[in-house]
Amino acid sequence: MAKVRPKPRRPLVTGRVLRQVAAAMLPFYRRIAASRSYAREWTTAVVSADLDLMRRLLSGIPSLADTDNYGTNGIGYFISFPFPLPVGFYTNGTTIPPGMARYTFNTNAHRCIARAVIPLYRELACNRNFADNLAAALRCKDIRTARTMVRSLVKTSALQSVTIEENGLALLFRTRFSKHPYRNLLFQERM
Repeated sequence: MAKVRPKPRRPLVTGRVLRQVAAAMLPFYRRIAASRSYAREWTTAVVSADLDLMRRLLSGIPSLADTDNYGTNGIGYFISFPFPLPVGFYTNGTTIPPGMARYTFNTNAHRCIARAVIPLYRELACNRNFADNLAAALRCKDIRTARTMVRSLVKTSALQSVTIEENGLALLFRTRFSKHPYRNLLFQERM
């Protein structure tokens, strides 16, 4: 008789992972929100899939200067952070949902989203209890708690929904600057 093997458990997010990713990304979002010229250059890098330009722009952000795990799909970008197994990589990014557009990314929409998420990323980076509680909500798939925690900090009416995906968050925004919705994502990459 063959032995039944238990299904491997999916690695789960922790407060420490959320804190570290948020701390690394916070200066980037602050720069996008504060500097129209930086945000325009970033848009150019995203739309043209110019990884060299992305590297140059990220090198000006001390917390991201040494990162090698970033990319674009022409409609958004992703920056991944390595963690010891079982986590692997935890990723943050902003993108138009696939299939809605090609080679477009709106600077003003991105800046609006950056301004909106700064309080959330600041709280995750600085408040261990908040990060631990949000991670617990994500692990339990407790969307009600996660949504309440996010909406307590992301106050814009452009935030349309908060969902739990891939052991992380998906924040859907509809801004007045673009006909396309945008998603700000925090998620664990599949391994």
